[in-house]
Amino acid sequence: MQALMETLFDVVYLTTVITLGILMVRGSQGNKQYLLFGIMAVVLGCGDAFHLIPRAIALSTTGLENFTVALGIGKCITSLTMTAFYILLYYVWRKRYDIVGKNELTLTVYLLAALRVALILSPQNAWTSANAPLSWGIYRNIPFAILGLLVIVLFYKSAKEHTDHSFRFMWLTIVLSFAFYIPVVLWADTYPLVGALMIPKTCAYVWSVWIGFCDMNRSMKREIANKLIA
Repeated sequence: MQALMETLFDVVYLTTVITLGILMVRGSQGNKQYLLFGIMAVVLGCGDAFHLIPRAIALSTTGLENFTVALGIGKCITSLTMTAFYILLYYVWRKRYDIVGKNELTLTVYLLAALRVALILSPQNAWTSANAPLSWGIYRNIPFAILGLLVIVLFYKSAKEHTDHSFRFMWLTIVLSFAFYIPVVLWADTYPLVGALMIPKTCAYVWSVWIGFCDMNRSMKREIANKLIA
């Protein structure tokens, strides 16, 4: 039952975010904000697929313990693509609110991302081992959490300052994703049921993508209406 339900959920999730991402890329019509958002959604879905597809196969066949290498490599790739996701989200913020300059902020984002990537690629993670150390799971997520907190603050402040109704909950989607993800990092190996928190964490990311997709549709409808009026 777990294999069936989890696989169905993952299929719906991957199909949804990748499809929405492609639609945004195709429908961006030169708008860099929506183009970046679409690419971000595709990166999110494709990156997660490297981990979720082997996991679905493992649950449906001989079990997770026989897919340690594939799952470890997939988890590594997913970690890298999630870093790219937040860099793209940072640039969505810059485009949406017409941010110029702030080179120190951009440098901070790249330094945190570079540190995260360096920690992910460190052999001490033992990605392909059945006994990967918890300590390195924590180390590599420290710069990731700081990067996420930075993006949360940026979207919260900017949406409030600009009375941005469409993106008023973007910060909350990121807060929820980390709130559900951190317990999994810390306790899922000891208490497997904690791993179920990945479901609401995934839903939070779908919400993020949905916010961007709906905003693009509203923007396109406004443009069509303005052309008809003109």
